Amino acid sequence: MTTATLESRKNRTALLALAAAAGMLGLGYAAVPLYQLFCQVTGFGGTTQRATESDAEIAARLGAAAGGQQISIRFDGTVAPGLGWSFKPEQVTDTVTIGQRDMAIYLAKNNSDRAITGTATFNVEPEQAGAYFNKIQCFCFTEQTLQPGQEVRMPVLYFVDPKALDDSNMEGVEQITLSYTFHEAKD
Repeated sequence: MTTATLESRKNRTALLALAAAAGMLGLGYAAVPLYQLFCQVTGFGGTTQRATESDAEIAARLGAAAGGQQISIRFDGTVAPGLGWSFKPEQVTDTVTIGQRDMAIYLAKNNSDRAITGTATFNVEPEQAGAYFNKIQCFCFTEQTLQPGQEVRMPVLYFVDPKALDDSNMEGVEQITLSYTFHEAKD
């Protein structure tokens, strides 16, 4: 083997190793957004779905055709330690007709002496219900700033997709829990 051939092979190996390292670094950065996209599309881990008004209208027609079955929704609200807010649902449970729009109201109050911007994380239990729990409007889509002592009502407009009635994994599910936790938004 000549010196030129050996040098060429070394350069090619080095370039391949560099390309592999760059690819792994890129995948590392892409992992979080790709995982979030996967959860939003599939409802994995109790991730709820975002819906439009037209999606809600279609669901209402399908729900009516399915016989107007109902399901209980439980609402939960907590705050991360040190936030300085109180946060809770106005009503702890509600019975809704599958496919029909409904609204839940959460109450938030800034108990501190400074303005605080918070962001809500959310989850649905049981996990398999996440693929069928659709939010049309939600305070959780944007950050919320509360002035000292300010109290606000925060609505969530949602529906449960009638496709849940056809999913064998949803058999026996009588109640869905929608949980929110407010955290202080990072600058």
